Amino acid sequence: MASKGPIGQFMLEHYKHFNAAALVDAAKGYEQHLADGKKMMITLAGAMSTAELGKSLAEMIRQDKVAIISCTGANLEEDLMNLVAHSHYERVPHYRDLTPKEEWDLLERGLNRVTDTCIPEEEAFRRLQGHIHEIWQEAEANGERYFPHEYMYKLLKSGVLEQYYEIDPKNSWMLAAAEKNLPIVVPGWEDSTMGNIFASYCVKGELKPSTVKSGIEYMTFLADWYTENAGSEGIGFFQIGGGIAGDFPICVVPMLYQDLERTDTPFWSYFCQISDSTTSYGSYSGAVPNEKITWGKLDINTPKYIVESDATIVAPLLFGYLLGW
Repeated sequence: MASKGPIGQFMLEHYKHFNAAALVDAAKGYEQHLADGKKMMITLAGAMSTAELGKSLAEMIRQDKVAIISCTGANLEEDLMNLVAHSHYERVPHYRDLTPKEEWDLLERGLNRVTDTCIPEEEAFRRLQGHIHEIWQEAEANGERYFPHEYMYKLLKSGVLEQYYEIDPKNSWMLAAAEKNLPIVVPGWEDSTMGNIFASYCVKGELKPSTVKSGIEYMTFLADWYTENAGSEGIGFFQIGGGIAGDFPICVVPMLYQDLERTDTPFWSYFCQISDSTTSYGSYSGAVPNEKITWGKLDINTPKYIVESDATIVAPLLFGYLLGW
């Protein structure tokens, strides 16, 4: 295993029990998974891009410690928004004390709040909208169809956004992913701001819904990717938060095994979830990993970890451990 930097050394020395110990165990399991030559999927729910997880996730991508990402449409676009509009973001550390009138005032100033951070609509959403609209139009005119993340890759690779960059590009996980052409799955993309904007063009009759590939096509893509990359050992599954970013891709294994009757499909071979969801069998995000055995997602011997904590604190620590920081 790689030698540990100050972050890893601190974790090994002080994180001995409870959630701290679970974090170290998960990090060691992730490290062993890669050492065994197996690949890892990372899933991003919540507002991890606005939390600037790119500061560590981008390097994870560059060092080939993640082979595929599943994320919400919000995380896909908000990394780009942070890239081009960072100086226009406003932090509201007293967000718990805001009155409805103060919230309305933020809206009128074009500031959309995510917990303690406000995303500037004009500089973030609209700055991307004009350029991505041109790419959607060009694809449709040429009779081409692409996935949501592929359109974002085209946007990044075109260089048109470089004039707006406001952070060090090495801290954008989407730039790192685009440079490697990393496979991404974005279930429920239509739920995102860019998805809403695309839908608005469809309502106006300017674009066709079919110009953006669908969630079903993402699932069929993932089925092929898993089959080609899992070998006999399976892929690892590192889940940040809950929701569709994790729920959608984890189902590809039982689909392959049960619905397609490919009974040689290996189960997910590592599982970790960072979540502050209360453990509950009525909540998917709060279900303990063993429940996934009954659904044909995890094997009885799959290493399983739950870190019940805030992912904005825990994920950078675990990534720092793996990166030797």
